[in-house]
Amino acid sequence: MLQVCLNGARSPQEHYQLPVRPEELAKAAADAVAAGADEIHLHPKSVDGADTLDARVVAAVLTSVRAAAPNTPIGITTSTWTVPDSAARMAAVRSWTVLPDYATVHWHEPGAEEVAQALLDRGIGVEAGILSGTDADQYFLDSPLRSRVHRVLAKVPDLTTRGAVATARSLLQRLEGVEAPILLHGQSAGAWAVLVLASQLGMDARIGLEDTLLLPNSNIASDNAELVAEAVRQMRR
Repeated sequence: MLQVCLNGARSPQEHYQLPVRPEELAKAAADAVAAGADEIHLHPKSVDGADTLDARVVAAVLTSVRAAAPNTPIGITTSTWTVPDSAARMAAVRSWTVLPDYATVHWHEPGAEEVAQALLDRGIGVEAGILSGTDADQYFLDSPLRSRVHRVLAKVPDLTTRGAVATARSLLQRLEGVEAPILLHGQSAGAWAVLVLASQLGMDARIGLEDTLLLPNSNIASDNAELVAEAVRQMRR
């Protein structure tokens, strides 16, 4: 499975095709799916480009993207930078009128289990984000919710290409015994190397403007669809 991550916490100033408004996210999603993406991850944003969990924004984004990419699973973030207080994040989840198929919860963040439980209570799949370099893997392995998550998102931060692959392998070793499917992905310099590793290991992978703005040849990608098309080529090799 190849997931496209359309925008992330980036601002529109970082890339001229970074989608922010519902109609922009809808077009980006449709183009990415046409290029080969199987699933969509996005960050709903306010008009100024800041990430938000506001129910009206979430509803507008999900409605637009579902119309443009029907039958494609859509997930959103619940990270602390959207709403720092975990109780407020749980309240936001409970206020949503249109629901995503899944939402990412970073297990090293305060209140992760409570937010995950709020999602499960609403029938929303939980993508458990496990960031290398944190204690998230141990927190998750000790969590009573570990058997209830939709997927584990094994995340390798910005590193050199060689360092990202080594870190990814180490993280996967620490996640041995996890029952849920694992999506392995890197960011920036390590994004493409980790995508290839995920493909070699038969794991789900991810690419998009959230993870990198560059193609493997170091040229700036024109949009998410170009990144997805290149990812498909890399994975087929």
